[in-house]
Amino acid sequence: MPPAIGIDFGTTNSVVAMVAADGSVRALQHPTGEVFRSILCFWAGADGRPHKAAGSAAIDAYLEEPLDSRLIMSMKSYLAQRSFTETRIFGRAWTLEGLIALFLKELLAPFASELAGARVTVGRPVRFVGERADNDFGEQRLRTAFAEAGLADVEVGLEPAAAGHRFAQELDHPATVLVADFGGGTSDFSLLRFDPGPPRRVTALGHSGVGIAGDAFDFRIIDHVVSPLLGKGTQYTVMGGSPLPVPPAWYAAFARWNQLSMMRAPRTLRDIATVARTAEHPERLHHLIALIEQEAGYALYRAVSGVKAALSKQDSAVLDFEHGDFELRTEIARRDFEAWIAPELARIATAVDAALADAQVGPEAVDRVFLTGGTSLVPAVRRIFEERFGADRVLSGGEFVSVAEGLALMAREPA
Repeated sequence: MPPAIGIDFGTTNSVVAMVAADGSVRALQHPTGEVFRSILCFWAGADGRPHKAAGSAAIDAYLEEPLDSRLIMSMKSYLAQRSFTETRIFGRAWTLEGLIALFLKELLAPFASELAGARVTVGRPVRFVGERADNDFGEQRLRTAFAEAGLADVEVGLEPAAAGHRFAQELDHPATVLVADFGGGTSDFSLLRFDPGPPRRVTALGHSGVGIAGDAFDFRIIDHVVSPLLGKGTQYTVMGGSPLPVPPAWYAAFARWNQLSMMRAPRTLRDIATVARTAEHPERLHHLIALIEQEAGYALYRAVSGVKAALSKQDSAVLDFEHGDFELRTEIARRDFEAWIAPELARIATAVDAALADAQVGPEAVDRVFLTGGTSLVPAVRRIFEERFGADRVLSGGEFVSVAEGLALMAREPA
């Protein structure tokens, strides 16, 4: 049997896994760790030529020269968006598929021997990110990116179904399992019937998904805690006329890390500077300009992600961030955080119910619920499942590697 490889290309992190000759499955160890950050960085070297790096090396390059580099994040979030065709980086046009292919080459370079002759399954969400996401188009672009990276013959599997395959390795009796996979950009749900066999059988009963997850929770923290200190909700005037609100669209983009780089456009920065001249709090807008111009976004998002993780373990946590003369130290209560993310929680709950409806079963028919992905650690998210299915049926684990390992198991099975 040829080697079986699973590749989980994620919004935030990516993982590669393999089924060994003895049937065991494991995430492959990249030189930088099992989890490889889904980030690219371009910068101009001392020789004047553009250079590039991926993963943690991209982060290091960016932190060393943030003003002279271009950080590319959340590439997966654009796959199903027809409006994204290309971007220019240091004078060169890059398609989204080309950028993802460049990233995949760096991700997969250490595993050339394992990939030789292997059957490969790659993951995709049930629903891609975006209000008008074209899911078939998103999968087509994903396949194209892998082909440009040298893997033209891959199978595509749903990410929650893959996590279910990994979880089912522990089952010794037939069971109906609801799998919830929470990524950086999407939340996906699959209801699966497992029969351990022999032969082992897996039947898909229903699926659903929604284009929100961990990034949306980060957005709420920035929107409620950070953006008001940068001018959100304040006013300015034009030629002595009636006060006008500082454009809220700036803060909607600033709070989404995949859109922040677009705010570096000279016209946007000029517009913010113009509004600052007659704003009631001009210093706040000057802080906003500095954070954008000086590429402080990544450090801010890292601080926000850290406080979100802390709130999964304790009732309150402090968001501590400093850049230049902008200082932020604010205690956030978990109850407030849960109130901010209530709209996202409601949409996740609706998607869970949609998976059950798609399978035409009720909660009582579900034997086990398996949660995976970093957002599954948020207590308010876990409560959605405990309230529907009972705490005794809800399990979690493999938050960062279960999808890749499940994709590898799917690659091993007959088509």
